[in-house]
Amino acid sequence: MAEPMDPSFADPELTAFIEAVRQDPGPPARAVGAVELRRAQRLRAEARPPGPEIAHVEDLTVGSVAAVGARLYRPSVAFGPLVVFLHGGMWTIGDLESHDRVCRRLALGTGAAVLSVDFRRAPEHPWPAAVDDCVDVLRWATAGGDSQVRVGVDGPIVVMGDSSGGNLAALACLRLRDEGGPLPAAQILAYPNTDLTLSCPSARSKATGWGLTVDDVAWGAEQWVPDPSRRADPGVSPLYAADLGGLPPAVVVTAEHDPLRDEGDAYAARLADANVPVRHRCESGMIHGFLTLDTLSPAAAQAGDRLFADVADLLALVR
Repeated sequence: MAEPMDPSFADPELTAFIEAVRQDPGPPARAVGAVELRRAQRLRAEARPPGPEIAHVEDLTVGSVAAVGARLYRPSVAFGPLVVFLHGGMWTIGDLESHDRVCRRLALGTGAAVLSVDFRRAPEHPWPAAVDDCVDVLRWATAGGDSQVRVGVDGPIVVMGDSSGGNLAALACLRLRDEGGPLPAAQILAYPNTDLTLSCPSARSKATGWGLTVDDVAWGAEQWVPDPSRRADPGVSPLYAADLGGLPPAVVVTAEHDPLRDEGDAYAARLADANVPVRHRCESGMIHGFLTLDTLSPAAAQAGDRLFADVADLLALVR
């Protein structure tokens, strides 16, 4: 059953944004395709105000198995903790540019270096290519880089992802646990996809009219996992993992008006039930993708700042 379309959003700017989207939602992702979606996203990223200045930004090629593109952000010359960041985008879009502003804010908000990973995307590279890349980069970073590139870490290494990037972060932790590690010191999941079957109630109650449409998510899942019988596999949907014990401490933040809300909330509950330390919050009045909406909405900017504070707190605890 759909929810009423006149809830309380976190600020007037979000209200106006959603009203505009409802009046002109544009064509669905499956009618546009990955190439055009990426082009449109690049244009949006270019139109956005540049991110804050930061001490050092460098594009790298990383990984111990394959050559994976990445961008390293350092808030200062001093070595410190590292956040390996996995961007969202329905496994099909998103890149170093779409989340450049987020990563700059993250580095400045936590005092940690941030390594943003340009993993392979669907449909050109379906599952498990992106998971392979993310696991490889985490192993590479934990080993201190290589003879050509040193990440310069002095402190814990954690993994963080938003949306489908949160899915990849969770899957990478599960695979590393099952393969004997080394595990990241923590996992930070922002409004993550955890159930590619889209079976949780909010996927129905908030299917359209809330910024992110469930059909667009379903299209992304189809590109990444073409075989529908695999979408409930724990290697694709971490909510279906039989055992979540032994995973790193987690921060899981969801958004009230997000079709992915319930699957993120359910994953946080399952982590807690498995005795994994979890800090979980559902941001009231907030929508999916708030980390990239800080220039549009003061409330979205504040929600991002709260998440960065969570990351800083967690880094202090796992040192």
